[in-house]
Amino acid sequence: MILERLFSDVSSEVVRILDDALAGRELSTRDAAVLLRAEGADLFALMRAADLARREDNGDDVSFVITRNINFTNVCYVGCSFCGFSRHKEDADVYDHDMATLVAKARNAVDRGATEVCIQGGIHPNKDHRHYHEILVAVKREFPDLHIHAYSPEEIDFGHRKSDMPLPEYLRWLMDAGLGSMPGTAAEILDDEIRKIVSPNKLRTDRWIEIVEAAHGVGLPSTSTLMYGHIESHEHVANHLGLLREIQKRTGGFTEFVPLGFIHERNILFNHMNARSGASMPEDIRLIAVSRLFLRPWITNIQMSWVKMGPKLAQMALMSGANDMGGTLMEESISRESGSQHGENLPAEEMRRLIREVGRIPVQRSTTYGTVARFDDPEKDPPSLEPAIERDLAGPERWRLQHQRSEGDGKPVRAASG
Repeated sequence: MILERLFSDVSSEVVRILDDALAGRELSTRDAAVLLRAEGADLFALMRAADLARREDNGDDVSFVITRNINFTNVCYVGCSFCGFSRHKEDADVYDHDMATLVAKARNAVDRGATEVCIQGGIHPNKDHRHYHEILVAVKREFPDLHIHAYSPEEIDFGHRKSDMPLPEYLRWLMDAGLGSMPGTAAEILDDEIRKIVSPNKLRTDRWIEIVEAAHGVGLPSTSTLMYGHIESHEHVANHLGLLREIQKRTGGFTEFVPLGFIHERNILFNHMNARSGASMPEDIRLIAVSRLFLRPWITNIQMSWVKMGPKLAQMALMSGANDMGGTLMEESISRESGSQHGENLPAEEMRRLIREVGRIPVQRSTTYGTVARFDDPEKDPPSLEPAIERDLAGPERWRLQHQRSEGDGKPVRAASG
């Protein structure tokens, strides 16, 4: 009788969709759009169903990867309206790191236990395909066992057009230099009507799909992503998920799905183009839950972005279908420079604490979801490899140190001019 009362106000349509999902029947994009509107009792039922599906798909393990983001340049002329990261060559705070600096950043990552570096940068008009190749060679020469996760489809498109090679040959050339996997970013919303507004100079949907499928075809895995909370509709999100599912059916090359909430404070899309001020908490949780139910069994690793959500909402996501905490990052610039306030580094010991607080088992993984280490017993956790000056500071002091280090003179980071 109590259970009947708990679920008595869940709508019949949502009950039908959740029943289909838990029975292993494939949801339609219309079903996804319905769930993306769930509120009240419907939302609580959605969260519970997604959590059950997560347990069936992944058990109680929650994974994370020790990684460092390395942005090699912030020079970019693509002009995405949601970006607070890009600079023009004449801007005062521009940077274009040399190879020695990139290798030093990779060395710091390895010293702190990283198994991966994620390398991306702006689309610099004076660079070409050789520069991307040189970065891989330089890092891999020094650290042959380090996994390099690098170059979004936008960067691949830019380098490929400069290379005069067939696309599969170009991708193999990068792989031979050390490229291990590709971020599935630059996706935003895979609908050209939206893309023409938020990123008019960026590659179109068909080209994004072409690059991702070519990568998977030569054995280069990638993540898959979606940016939400700006001008898109529920139907746009549902159709985007449908495209990802169809690609995965054809290629099997996606390692995970990562919803990326729009950070609104320091960009043109919000300040001048009437976008929403990012996603609400229910919207964040709905998308995690819907992606779990909609993408299974084709994509079963659902990652939340702690740098977008913050650690507490990330824990809520773990209770709503997510099974992966993402990376420690060590150096996060792109979200921070659009206004994210959740820091640029979440050390492995903090990852383990957050995971255990929701009753799950921390598992350090590789980029492609192999197990590096399980942490069943907190008493046997390894010592921290974080720099001592940060490790010994309390939360607010650590945040201030990272903030000052990232911004140099401590002045607020300005938004991109476009």
